[in-house]
Amino acid sequence: MAYDFKKAYKMLYLPPKTPTIVTVPKMQFIAVRGKGNPNDEQGEYQKAIAMLYPVAYTLRMSHKGAHKIDDFFEYVVPPLEGFWWQEGIEGVDYDQKDAFHWISIIRLPDFISESDVNWAIEQASSKKKQDFSKVTYYTYDEGICVQCMHIGPFDNEPVTTAKMAAYAESQGYQIDIGPERFHHEIYLSDFRKTAPEKLKTVVRHPIKLRE
Repeated sequence: MAYDFKKAYKMLYLPPKTPTIVTVPKMQFIAVRGKGNPNDEQGEYQKAIAMLYPVAYTLRMSHKGAHKIDDFFEYVVPPLEGFWWQEGIEGVDYDQKDAFHWISIIRLPDFISESDVNWAIEQASSKKKQDFSKVTYYTYDEGICVQCMHIGPFDNEPVTTAKMAAYAESQGYQIDIGPERFHHEIYLSDFRKTAPEKLKTVVRHPIKLRE
């Protein structure tokens, strides 16, 4: 059976609907950076998603071709994630979607190297006759965070993040979103096909000891 990160790391991908504190280890991803409203059907965000998946699946299926990756084992491609921020805005302002900067990401198993990612980008570009050069190898050490399972539309997330902030404060922490620590979402539902009220999204905010 293919290895599934969601099942192996339930504390990271399947948290409860009430806030919890978790320490997230350093991970590696494929990533596309961009700016703008994620709801714009012709915008950069939709194009970024369309670039990530072909590269992710090229790596996933590499064992069937000539490119062999050391210590490879079959795995389920992890869910789409995103880091989000807005310059000059503390926290997240959901009414200013055009101001969003984002890094759209898909997690990679530890056995995949940066050179493997570069190979997959070249393969996908050749096969799809499309430029995938915006896809990059990316590592991130997220550290200690507060997180929660959010059910429903993205625009309702402030209710969830307020609960997260209150819980973090009750535990002696404060939210620590800044230039290098981001609002983080993990998409367990396909938001292109799922009714907004049924969307399942892990929402995660970095925290630090309260000053």
